[in-house]
Amino acid sequence: MPKLTLEEVEHIATLARLGLSGDEKETFREQLSAILDYAEVLNRLDTTGVPPTTSALPLNNVMRPDQVTPSLPTEDALANAPDTDADQFRVRAILE
Repeated sequence: MPKLTLEEVEHIATLARLGLSGDEKETFREQLSAILDYAEVLNRLDTTGVPPTTSALPLNNVMRPDQVTPSLPTEDALANAPDTDADQFRVRAILE
């Protein structure tokens, strides 16, 4: 596959809202071209008879049944808090 042109790299950079120097454009041109070359190699693989999958690994349910257990006492949870108020963590307001 032919290498990407600098204009194509600039277009991709514009779409990604990236400002690139001349050296970076050349570096990305080589790297993106190598990625596209490898994708072309993968496209040539014979995948006849290989079913499409969403995962290469078998899916197992890792969930366990809910179990009621005692929770951490409030005093222990707040023991290292720098500031508390009415059995709650107190933090500074973050307003933008």
